[in-house]
Amino acid sequence: MLHVNQMNMENDSLVSEFILIGLTEQPELQLPLFVLFLVNYTATVMGNLSLMSLIFLNSNLHTPMYYFIFNLSFIDFCYSFVFTPKMLMSFLLEKNNISFRGCMTQLFFFCLFVNSESYVLTAMAYDRYVAICQPLLYKVIMSPEMCFMLMFGSYLMGFAGAMAHTGCMLRLRFCDSNIINHYMCDIFPLLQLSCSSTYVNELVSFIVVGTVISLSSLIILVSYALIFSSIIQMSSGNSWSKAMGTCGSHIITVSLFYGSGLLAYVKPSSAETVGQGKIFSVFYTFLVPMLNPLIYSLRNKDVKLTVKRTVKRMTS
Repeated sequence: MLHVNQMNMENDSLVSEFILIGLTEQPELQLPLFVLFLVNYTATVMGNLSLMSLIFLNSNLHTPMYYFIFNLSFIDFCYSFVFTPKMLMSFLLEKNNISFRGCMTQLFFFCLFVNSESYVLTAMAYDRYVAICQPLLYKVIMSPEMCFMLMFGSYLMGFAGAMAHTGCMLRLRFCDSNIINHYMCDIFPLLQLSCSSTYVNELVSFIVVGTVISLSSLIILVSYALIFSSIIQMSSGNSWSKAMGTCGSHIITVSLFYGSGLLAYVKPSSAETVGQGKIFSVFYTFLVPMLNPLIYSLRNKDVKLTVKRTVKRMTS
């Protein structure tokens, strides 16, 4: 009897599939947007794969800083697979369906990679602090074991956050409405569709997102406050320039990632702001993963020299 009741409850509480509205419903924009995002996807995959391969194959880049950059590229590479292929298909198909299980899987991996990237960027800020403020102890503090633990912690925290979000989403009931006002299964658009109380979900989202933002922001801000304090005390202009050079790429990446993320999520989840959030989310879901390899390649002398050596070896 209990088993039958559970089955009825499950059938009543879960829709079998969702329909994603996508980025736009205007037919004349579908083809241009398909071409634009296909170019973006190709550049993201090729850029991150190239940077990962370059770091892996060249021993001169086997340092803590490039270990973190490798992990950042790995996350962006995986991140691009979560929703881009599905979004590209939506520009070509009349009806953009996704199964309930597929939607929850997409939500889980989206949360996993976004949270992990936040913590990887935080670890990179700490690495830059040690390199500039504790240069003589750098190799001791940033040992291979320490670097591994920082990355393991980043992925573990990302996994915990993703489990919390997805677990809470699975306990909700979805009755009639199954049209998601987004191009992916994101938290707030899904909460709007639920016919049960979303209080626990909103509380968990507040705690998880609040922890990520407050912890990451605190460590990054303190690290850079100490870095700038140390830079000001440097008498040599060359040392000052070198220190700023090693931090510049990270500052740009952090600004793009957190800036676009805050624009997408700081506002309340009303229907109007979800639409605005959908547009802003394009920046950190598509633009940031594509730009990261360029930022760390074009602004980095070691990477540029390694690229030249690699090209020279290949051509000769």
